[in-house]
Order: sequence, then C-alpha cells, then structure tokens
Amino acid sequence: MHKPIKYVEKAVTATANIAWQVFDRLNQFNQNASFTPKWSDKPLLKSYEKQKPTLGWPRETDSLCPKCIPELRNKVVNGETPMEVLLNEKNGEIKAQIIERDGKILMVKECEIHGKFEDLMSIDPAFSKHLEDVFPGRDIRAHNDEKLHNHGTSTITHGRGSVLTIDLTNRCNMMCDPCFMDANQVGFVHELSWEDIKTMLDNAITIKPRRQMSVQFSGGEPTLSPYFLDAVRYSRKVGYNSVQAATNGIEFAKSTEFCKQAAEAGLRYAYLQFDGVGNEANSHRRVGNLFDVKLKAITNLHNAGVDIVPVITIINSINNEQVGAVVRFALDNPKIISFLSFQPVSFTGRDEEVTPERRAAQRYTLSHLAHDVKNQVGLGIPTRDWFPISFMSTFSDWADLVHGPEHEWGQLSCGCHPNCGIGMALMVDKETKEARPVTAFLNADQLAKDIAKVNDAARGKKLSIIGVSLALLRNYKPFEAPTHFRLMDLLQKFDKCFGATGRSYGKVTGDRTMKDIELRRADRWNFLFIAGMWFQDLFNYDFRRTEQCIIPYATQQGEISFCAYNTGVGWRNIIEKMHMTASLTKWYEENGRHEIFAGGKSVGLDEQKHKLLLNDADVQRERQHDMDITGVAKNAREEKIKVRDEKMKETMKESAKNAEMAKLYRQHVLKEPKPEGGFVPLGALGGIAPAAPKKVEKIEEVGTFGD
Repeated sequence: MHKPIKYVEKAVTATANIAWQVFDRLNQFNQNASFTPKWSDKPLLKSYEKQKPTLGWPRETDSLCPKCIPELRNKVVNGETPMEVLLNEKNGEIKAQIIERDGKILMVKECEIHGKFEDLMSIDPAFSKHLEDVFPGRDIRAHNDEKLHNHGTSTITHGRGSVLTIDLTNRCNMMCDPCFMDANQVGFVHELSWEDIKTMLDNAITIKPRRQMSVQFSGGEPTLSPYFLDAVRYSRKVGYNSVQAATNGIEFAKSTEFCKQAAEAGLRYAYLQFDGVGNEANSHRRVGNLFDVKLKAITNLHNAGVDIVPVITIINSINNEQVGAVVRFALDNPKIISFLSFQPVSFTGRDEEVTPERRAAQRYTLSHLAHDVKNQVGLGIPTRDWFPISFMSTFSDWADLVHGPEHEWGQLSCGCHPNCGIGMALMVDKETKEARPVTAFLNADQLAKDIAKVNDAARGKKLSIIGVSLALLRNYKPFEAPTHFRLMDLLQKFDKCFGATGRSYGKVTGDRTMKDIELRRADRWNFLFIAGMWFQDLFNYDFRRTEQCIIPYATQQGEISFCAYNTGVGWRNIIEKMHMTASLTKWYEENGRHEIFAGGKSVGLDEQKHKLLLNDADVQRERQHDMDITGVAKNAREEKIKVRDEKMKETMKESAKNAEMAKLYRQHVLKEPKPEGGFVPLGALGGIAPAAPKKVEKIEEVGTFGD
C-alpha cells in the first residue's frame, strides 16, 4: 500500500509534464548565445557543439605495444635515449581494433616486432553500448595550458579534469600487490619539496577552463610526507574546496589527534584503500590486522569531520566476490559512507610484466562490476541504472549556466571517455536503510535530454531553474521511490548537489566549520554513489581516453594524464628518476628507515573500538581461493619466485646433462676404464671438466625502505 502523498505527487508529475511541453516549445525560439565565464576564455558549449571520439565497434584506435614501451622507457631512464623522443616521435605506438567476438568486447593489436596482443574490454556488449549511447561529449578544449600540457601524443587536450592528483612522496608504509607505482622498490626516494607543492597548486589554476575544484594528495602514502598538513592547508587557501588524501589509513588509525589536525587543515575526503570486509578479505595486502585498521581509521576520520570514500582495487579471482560485501557495508552504515570507488586492476607498476595466464585470470572490467553488484546484492539493472560518470557533465553545464559569467570556478565536470568510469546512484534512507537506485524512480536518459535543451536555450538563472524543476518533476516516478522519499526531497537533493538557489545546506568552502559538516550530514537521505574507475595498462591502452583524462597528475614536468603517468609511456618512472630526492643509501643515512607493515605484521592500535555496523557472515568469510587451484601465480611477487625456481630447475638439469656428457666422453673418447664406484671428476684427471652450474641471479622478494 502506497502512502497517500504518492498519489498527490503522481498528479503533480502529470501536471509538470504538460507544463514542460509548453515551456519547451516556447524555449526553442530566439535562444541566447552562450556566455564566456570568468574561468574560461571560451564560451560554454551547447550540447550539439560537443565533440565525441569515434565510438561503437568495430573501430580502430591508437594504442601501444606492451613490449616496445618498457624497452623505450628504460632507455630514456638510463640516459641512452633523450626524453624529447617522447614529445616528437611515436615510438611503440601501434593501431588497435576494438571488436565484438563471442559475446565479448575485445581489444586486439599487433606489433611487427613482438606479435599479437589481445585483451578483454567487456563481458556485456549491450551494457557497453548503453554507456556509449548516453555519453554527452567532451568538455571545452583546454587552453592557457601550453606550459603544463606538452607531452607528445599523451597530452591532455580536453577539459580541466575533476581531480588534480599530486604524489607527495614515493615512500610507503606498506608493500602491496598490486601497486601501480611500485612503491618502495625503485631504489630511490622521490619526495616533493614545499616549493614544488606550492608551484604545482598555483600552476593548476592557471589552466582554463578552470574547473579544478578538487585536489587529491597521493603517493606512496601521502601522510608520510612532512608537508602533508601544510599541503592540505595551502590547497584550501588558493581555492580548492575539495581536498582529498588517497591513503591506506594507517596513520589515521593510529592517531585521533592527527585526524583532527588534518580536518582542521581542510581535509574533506579520505580515499581509503579498502579491499573487502574482514581481515581475510584484505590478507593479500600482507598486513595482519588491516581490516581493523580500516575500521579504526573510518571512525577517527568521521569523528573529526572528514568524509570517507572506500577505494576497492578489484582483481578477478582474488577479491571480486567482495563486491557485494563492500556494498552491504555501505548500506549498513549510511550515515558514514556515501561513496564507493571500485577500481578494476591495472597491470602496471609492480605488475607490468604480468604473465598472459595471470592477466587472463585476473582481468576485471566495468561490465563485471555492474553485474557483480546486481548478482551479489540484488541492486541495479546494468543497462538502466549504470551510466558513464561523464553523463553528469550535462548537469554540471546547467550549474555553470545558473551560476553566471562572474563565477570564479567552473562546476566540477567529469568529462572522461565512456570506457573510463561508470556509476550507479542509490537513494538510501538513513533511518530505515531502505535503498533504491535513483534511476529506478527517475528517468535519467530523458532527464538529461531535457536539461540539455534548457542549457542550449541559455535563458538565464530563473528560467533555467524553472525548466530543470519541470524536467525533474515530469521524469519522477513516485511509486518507484523509497517509501518515505518525497518529491520535495528530490528537488532539495538536486539543489544541494549543484547549489543553484543559494540556500545553505552547510558550507563546503575553506571556512566551513563542524557545524556546517553536521548540517550536511543531518539530511535523512544518503545519495550513495557507487563508482567504477578503470585505469588503463599497456594491454588495453587507448589514446582517445588519455586525451580527455579527468584525473591529471601535477608533476615537475607539467600535468599528465593519470594513465599516461602510471602506465602508457610511463612518465612516472622518467620524472621521478629525473627529480629524485636521494638514493636509498643516502636517505637511510640522513633520515633513517620508517616502519613498514608487511609479511603479516600488525599495526599497533591503542584500542579496537569503532562505530560501524558489520555483517558477521561477511566478516567471517574466508579469503577467495580461486587462484589456488589454477597453479597460476597470484601476484608479481609469486611470479618472481616462480621464475627463480624455474631458473634453478633449468640450472640443475643443465648440470646433470653436462655430467652425463662428461661421463660418456671419458668412456667412449678417452677410452678410460670405468673405475670402481664410477668415474672420478674429469677435472681431477686433467681432462675436460663438466661445465660449472650457471649462477642464479638473486631475486629479492621484498626490498623496502624499512626492512
């Protein structure tokens, strides 16, 4: 039985639909030209002016050879080849075909030297087609950016991005598999100075369109940098209203005072490494009590006023069965968790030399994620409830329109390629914990088309707000919404996200207080966003994705696409070596060795208390054993051990073969009589000695700052 208010709301939506038809027809006449805002030297784009890369399949794109590129990179790093070849030439670049075969989407490519490569892009072509069909197009082309965007074919060309990433240090207090930056194992320290940090933040806001309202400090582990709190504080000072830290949470779990200091400095979000529910689900990170650390970090940070975004690296056969457990964890704690970021594994950094067998076993795509959420939690229809995160740029365009030409910053705009990131929004009742996909009660496809029409007319603030209000009302389905959700809640949620009316829901700017934070948290409805962000590696690299990256890295050599920095040409390896702070030996001498948590070592916590509700079945579940029965190595470390063992076996075989050959030589060529007890070593008789066993190169299993 539906509540009576639902029937009233149904009548309102029907009336709004009629009013929209009139509004839309009038809105088509004498449309206004787009204005040029302060944060751009180019006017706002109409929906029909937005460019799109070639989509669909089969299609051809530009990619890289997974074998040529590491060879080229090593030559640059070692000084054998000048870095300028990366700016002026296309070494290692090859064409790739994106095709459909046997109900899957694949990337296939061939290098004249190294042969064919093939990798999985999607297990659901209909889902992938849906994502590309609703992609609204690229953002404004970047300008005023010549000094910062100059990286050859890796150069970012569209938009300003969503999150500026700055690695404060390559030092880390863990030894993880996987690790896209190979932290602690490169043989030197690369740590930004205070002047480096300020310069990068200052440079970032010179690029237009100036949409960069978020900055994320990363690493390594950013909290190990002596300038972490200063960097957070300075970011707020120059205008970033969303300051984030990508962290494993150890330092936050160890100290409530550190959490308080970070919050006071202006930290708004902690992007917390979170591989699953329970210590067993996190055991592949090789820290004894890692899940306990996460719970303590979440509690400490939330109490201090920092919001938490669990970030889950998903590896097929390792922790893909944890998708449902993590979503349930968020649904059980709606007053604390409002965002989940799933990141399918990228075989780069420590995993760049992954074997084809392990890559095939562990490859996980965005299509896997949508189906795993549906199958493990029972939420979401992939082709109805999941959208590319760039879908939201239409709504951001509307916010830019109503904020007017004098606004200092553009609205946060996620204008990435539809193959990069996806999301599903759930509306969760914090009191009853009832949850429904927003797109189950809001026709998102049509709503976006309606808002695009409002944007194209560019009527000004009042008419634009009226138009979008009518669009929201007419696309709302009250009987499909959560039981206690009201039409007014929908309008307020929209306004809270985009700040159109000027009503205060609690400030998010640098001068926000705990009172503002509590006001924003008092909302009964949690807009839980489940995101999937799939970073590229050399096996699925696509330059059409790189050029419109929304997560640029700020470096001493300008701002570089996330994927071009961590994989692709691998600018990280080159830049960090160019600007290294010190060799490990020198660093140890001057600074000592910080603590490393690896090999099952536990983090010392003052107390185990937390305020999170846990599903006992999820907590007690054993770790996933899929890879144990395949015989395939589970990570780069195991692959190294396997290579070492195979080398030893080959050496032993060769030694045995040489001994047998020596025996036959003495018996049949030298005609030596067979002595009692067999032949003596040939070297003792002055003859030809058997070849000495080959020396086996030592492979360090763990080489760290702190071991």
